[in-house]
Amino acid sequence: MSAAEIANRHFAAAMAEVKAAGESPDSLCRSLLGLIVSAYLETRSVADVQSELRFVADNCDPDTDFAFMRP
Repeated sequence: MSAAEIANRHFAAAMAEVKAAGESPDSLCRSLLGLIVSAYLETRSVADVQSELRFVADNCDPDTDFAFMRP
């Protein structure tokens, strides 16, 4: 099983659990993002983590092609 498959499985379970608890999915996502950033900072520089987050933010529009994609 790939890392992406494991992450998807756990994320789906967490979303189902937060929904069942009547909590906000946004709150769960913020909490997970904080945990991810903390884990990144254990092995990566602040600038590297910022670059990773900036890339994700800059490319999160599903209707826009990535800058490196060919037409």
